[in-house]
Amino acid sequence: MDIVYFIVQQLMFFMVPLLVVALAGMFSERSGVFNIALDGTMIVGAFCGTLFLNITQDSWSGQYQLLVALLIAGLSGVLFMLLHALASVTLNASQIISGIALTFIAPALAIYLARVIFGVQRIFFTNTFLIRKIPILGDIPVIGKLFFTNTYLHIWIGYLILIISYIVLYKTKFGLHLRACGENPYAADSVGIDVKKMRYYGVLISGFLAGMGGVIFIVPTTIQFSGSVASYGFLAIAVLVFGQWKPFKILISSFLFALAKTIASSYTSIPALVSLGWSPYIYKMLPYVFTIVMLILTSKNPQAPKAAGKPYISGGE
Repeated sequence: MDIVYFIVQQLMFFMVPLLVVALAGMFSERSGVFNIALDGTMIVGAFCGTLFLNITQDSWSGQYQLLVALLIAGLSGVLFMLLHALASVTLNASQIISGIALTFIAPALAIYLARVIFGVQRIFFTNTFLIRKIPILGDIPVIGKLFFTNTYLHIWIGYLILIISYIVLYKTKFGLHLRACGENPYAADSVGIDVKKMRYYGVLISGFLAGMGGVIFIVPTTIQFSGSVASYGFLAIAVLVFGQWKPFKILISSFLFALAKTIASSYTSIPALVSLGWSPYIYKMLPYVFTIVMLILTSKNPQAPKAAGKPYISGGE
C-alpha cells in the first residue's frame, strides 16, 4: 500500500503543473490567440519565483513565502506574455513566430541573468513548503494518506484554479465573450464586443497561470532552477489538445500524461516495474511516446476554437 501512496503523491506533483499550464493555454486559445510560448513563460515564472525564494530564504519561509513566489511568478508571466499580445493582437504578427521567438528568448534570458547575479546558471532555494499532514483531513483512512499527506499548498491551488476557470469560462459574461472571440471574432465585434481587448485578456491570463506553473513545477521536484522546466510547457500543449480545450477534459488529460511521467521518473521505486528488467530508456521515453499517440488519436476530431491563430483586423474579414 505504501507504493500506492507514493505513486499517487508523485502523480499530483506532475499533474498539477500540467493542469495549470494547459488551462493557461486554454484561455489564450479560447480568445483566438495560439500560445506556443507556454514553456518560455514557465521558465520566466520559475526564474522570478525561485529568485525571490533565494533572496528571502534566510529571513522568510513556509507557505506565505511560497504564495508570494507564486504571485511574483504569475506577474512576471503577465509581463512576458504582454510581448506576445503586442505582437499577435496589436501588430497582427504571426502568432506561431511570436510564440517561437519568446520560447527561445526565455531560457537564454534566464541563464544570462542567473549568471550575472550568481555567477552560475543555477538558482538554489530552500524548500520549506512540504506539508507533512493536513490536520483532520490527513487522519481520514486511506484517502487522508493518499491526498492530504506529503503535499504542497499549490497542489490545492491548482484544483481551485480549475474550478474558477470552469466558472469564468462557462458561467460568466466575460467567458462568453472570450469564447465568442475565439470562434467568430467578427460576429463578436458586430454585437459590440471589443475583440482585441478580450484577446489581450486571454493572453495575459494565460501568462499569469503559465508563470505560476513554472514555480508549481520546480518546487516539488528540485531545490534549484537551471533555466529549464523539462519541456513541460510543450507537454501542456499536448494536454490542452487532448483535453479539447475544455477544463475538466484537460483535468483527465493531465492525469493520463502525469501518470506516464510518474512511471518514467519513479519506476526504480516500483518493484513490479523493476522486476520486468526493461531498459530505463523505455520508461523515460514513455511520456513522449504517449504524447505522440494521443495527438494522433485526437487529430482525427479536432475541436480547437475556429478563429485560433487567425489575426483579427477591425472592419475586415
